[in-house]
Amino acid sequence: MLKSRRQRLLRFFDESDLDLLLIEQPINLRYLSGFSGSEGALLLTPEGGWFICDSRYTVQAGREVSGLSVVEQAQRQEGIAELIRQAGARRVGFEAAHTTVSAHQGMVTRLPEVTLVPLGQELDAIRNCKDAQELQLLADVAALASSALGSVLPLVCPGMVEADLALELEFAMRRRGSEGAGFDIIVASGVRGAMPHGRASTKQIEAGELVTIDFGAVQQGYHSDETVTVAVGAVNERQHRIYQVVLEAHDRAIASIRPGITCRELDAVARDYIHEQGFGQYFGHGLGHGVGLAVHEKPVVSPRSDAVVEEGMVFTIEPGIYIPGFGGVRIEDTVAVTADGCRLLTTASKQLQIL
Repeated sequence: MLKSRRQRLLRFFDESDLDLLLIEQPINLRYLSGFSGSEGALLLTPEGGWFICDSRYTVQAGREVSGLSVVEQAQRQEGIAELIRQAGARRVGFEAAHTTVSAHQGMVTRLPEVTLVPLGQELDAIRNCKDAQELQLLADVAALASSALGSVLPLVCPGMVEADLALELEFAMRRRGSEGAGFDIIVASGVRGAMPHGRASTKQIEAGELVTIDFGAVQQGYHSDETVTVAVGAVNERQHRIYQVVLEAHDRAIASIRPGITCRELDAVARDYIHEQGFGQYFGHGLGHGVGLAVHEKPVVSPRSDAVVEEGMVFTIEPGIYIPGFGGVRIEDTVAVTADGCRLLTTASKQLQIL
């Protein structure tokens, strides 16, 4: 599996006339080598290559990295430069989107005879379409998180503090095998629901409020992402209408997913409906984003995205309406694109639940 992933890089060797390709970004490192530590480097050839790390990670790399030679170097950057010299490389590609100016300058100084070739975000795009193993991991972690939410929702009541709800949800995910919360859990009740990223606060939840809960688990490095908005007690007519508009936008977008549609067109399905219902000014963010080894990755589903939906992509659909001084609603599922549509990975009910 890892070898087949590395073979996706062959086109960069051909297109940019590379002798070697340097990978240091931790998520790309894990994707291409299996190494789950926090620091290391890959120096790849079209046929294989080296995994470089210091003594803290040598044993771990020996267990996790396959098909590559593990090289221990106390000074990683000097070790990389020495391997490049030994290989007699003329042109070396690097991750321009993730390399600092100082790291680049250091390599230029160490390797004056080598041309360093910047590769942009197209390098990260090799992770856009998930393989079978990734799809199973993403389905498993999404099911874990949805199950955890189901165990916690009965606890929600007037007087509960948002931060306490977030803590209970994180505990529930950990008990089911999550490595932790995939990101800072959002719990935004009442007027705080107008903040799309309203992280859980010390506010108490009150009767008659909508509560937006955005949460995710992480397992074997893969993330889930899901949002529900629930009601604590009876809701008024305006709250109910806004919820139904967001739910319909969500459902229309999911029904429109298929290989070949552009991410811009998909965003427009939900956005245009929300606009038609008179709430267009209150939906400011993109419709979704990719999910995988990072909780936010390519593709981006937004009005500015040129990406085309492909089978194997995994991304969120998360329309929302956020009205300052009133509150908000967001409904989010993570989907995996199939040959003729998509399947939901997240499983919590998106019908309005009154707690």
